[in-house]
Amino acid sequence: MRVGLVCAHTSSYRHADGPPVGTQQHIARVAAELAGRGHDVRIYERRDDPELPVTVDVDGYQVHRVSAGPPSPMPTARLIPHVTEFGRWLTDEWAGAWRPEVVHGHYWVGGLAAAHAVRETDIPVVQTFHSLGVEQLRHLGGRYDGPGERIPLERALTRAVDIAVAQSNDEVDELTRMGLQRSSVAMVPAGVDTDQFHPDGEAAPREQRSRILSVGGLSPGHGQEDLIRAMRLVGDAELVIAGGPPAEAVANHAEARRLRELAEQIGVGDQVRLVGAVPHDQMATWYRSADVVACTPHYSSAGRVSLEAMACGVPVVGYAMGGLADAVVDEVTGRLVPPGDVRTLGVSLRRLLADNAGRFAYGHAAVDRVRSSYTWDRTAGALERLYERVVSRRKPVEA
Repeated sequence: MRVGLVCAHTSSYRHADGPPVGTQQHIARVAAELAGRGHDVRIYERRDDPELPVTVDVDGYQVHRVSAGPPSPMPTARLIPHVTEFGRWLTDEWAGAWRPEVVHGHYWVGGLAAAHAVRETDIPVVQTFHSLGVEQLRHLGGRYDGPGERIPLERALTRAVDIAVAQSNDEVDELTRMGLQRSSVAMVPAGVDTDQFHPDGEAAPREQRSRILSVGGLSPGHGQEDLIRAMRLVGDAELVIAGGPPAEAVANHAEARRLRELAEQIGVGDQVRLVGAVPHDQMATWYRSADVVACTPHYSSAGRVSLEAMACGVPVVGYAMGGLADAVVDEVTGRLVPPGDVRTLGVSLRRLLADNAGRFAYGHAAVDRVRSSYTWDRTAGALERLYERVVSRRKPVEA
């Protein structure tokens, strides 16, 4: 099957042989898995650097960089005027020798470009939003900083696609509230690279005292403030926060300074350590170094961090929402607490750190859960069956 994956965001490969960066890792892995199953896969993304080649072959699939807008990085709000241009480029490209049998849009901007490109064809469109503006607005409130056009355009996009892929049950519910029929929403959670994330291997250096690890960008929406406040109830343990700018820039980062000041104010300054961004290929060593991984984002659609930690045999304590609520089985692979309940969060962390046998049991159950339900092979198989279904729907029935 010929599959076109459309993402209008930044280029995923900075060099011809470099790894994808940031959130593009998911799309790159989907492409590689589908290519490994014998499909002809091409990724279409916006060209944001004139030094990068227009086309590159990677892991059995092709990456095509589309000239839409200036060849430089830009925030999502500034991409919106260039969506039509991106869609026209795809229309012209697919009028040639290679025409996809199914198009899969990623993020709302990529989905808009994909829907624009196929609007006068019989090519079906599958859409993964990865996050929804209306959900982010509900959970983040005043901290939501998405462009004003996003929510109405996402609603419009739900009416233009054949099927939407949700990554959590919460997202399934949200998409149906937005107007999609339940039969037009498929639940396909993200996968985990179990060759990279597993219990056996090196661990990052650590202190003697217990370690709680938090992974995520440095912004109020990631919930590090809740964790720091919860440390007052945890006792003698170390909280390591990985994410944000590179380690050398953390000292001058505004949110990092605010978090350190908060830790000092409530008396846990010597227990909180900010290590900055960690390359994804080194994250497994950090997960293995932790006794517990804490996941407290105020909004999480996929729950990627919790799944990677569980694959490494580490129990997770997190907020019962989004992908976290699906991934973590309460009192089996970790503990789920009500979102924003700092007291319950602190008490749950303290009790789990004091329960060596419980952590051991949770860790083993976590590995089993990921290997049985969250592998990339399982994710790719679900997408493959979904593509076959939408293609068969669109094919005309012979008399």
